[in-house]
Amino acid sequence: QVQFVESGGGLVQPGGSLRLSCAASESIFSSYYMGWFRQGSGKEREFVAGISWNEYTTYYADSVKGRFTISRDNAKNTVYLQMNSLKPEDTGVYYCNAVRGAIPLFRSWGQGTQVTVSS
Repeated sequence: QVQFVESGGGLVQPGGSLRLSCAASESIFSSYYMGWFRQGSGKEREFVAGISWNEYTTYYADSVKGRFTISRDNAKNTVYLQMNSLKPEDTGVYYCNAVRGAIPLFRSWGQGTQVTVSS
C-alpha cells in the first residue's frame, strides 16, 4: 500500500520561509515523478510543483515560480518543498503524491501538513 507522510508545516509571517518534507513508500519512490499539491480552505486541491525521478526536470505552477523549489533524496525516499517569500494566498494543507505531469497517480493521500501565512 502506498503511503505518504508530510511534515514541516507551520505558521509563518508573509515573506517568510518553510521547508516541507514528504516521506513516501520505498516501493514507489524511485520509479515515479513526485509532486506537491495544496488545498486552501473551501478550494479544490491544486498542483504546486513536480520533479522527475532523477531530479533533471522540475516544473511549477505559475503562482509559485521563482519562490518555491522542489527537490528529492532518493536514498531517503523523501521529496522536499522549499518555500520562500511566502504570501497569505499560499495558506493551505500541502500534500505529496506520485505524478504524471500535474496529475496525481494514487488515490491514497497522506494527512498533509498545514501551512499558514499570516501576520
